[in-house]
Amino acid sequence: MASSDQAVVTEFFAEGHDHSACREAALAAAEAICRTRGMRFTRLRRRVLELIWDRDYPVKAYELLEQLRGERSGAAPPTVYRTLDFLLREGFIHRVESLNAYIGCGDPGHAHPVQLLVCRHCYKVAELADDDVARLLQQKAYARGFAVDAAVVELEGVCPRCGG
Repeated sequence: MASSDQAVVTEFFAEGHDHSACREAALAAAEAICRTRGMRFTRLRRRVLELIWDRDYPVKAYELLEQLRGERSGAAPPTVYRTLDFLLREGFIHRVESLNAYIGCGDPGHAHPVQLLVCRHCYKVAELADDDVARLLQQKAYARGFAVDAAVVELEGVCPRCGG
């Protein structure tokens, strides 16, 4: 059984957290993973991932589009959505369904259970990857004849900063 510390992928970032180190590590990991998988990590893919990691809170697709349009004239919704689909498929980001927004994955490039803790006040997100939680959900689903393909669990509540 995994300890709770081993299940934590990304904490709620504290005030003053140097998010640039997280960003650089995520970009380096994505570049290396793409190279290993024989995929192109294009300038657009890199830029969208940068924009996601520039924030310590989830970002919506239209916010990404707005920023890209300020940088390049040809940015259009299909381009952004195709790029987001690539980043999701390769495991570089997660979609926060309840917010219809995206965050960078703290453990990129491979499939892992995902449990997101979403603060209802500041909308910041922490990421867990607890195998025990995923296994329990799969067992419950299987007992009802349901085959799980993928699962992202979102828990809404109050983060430590907003709660105290």
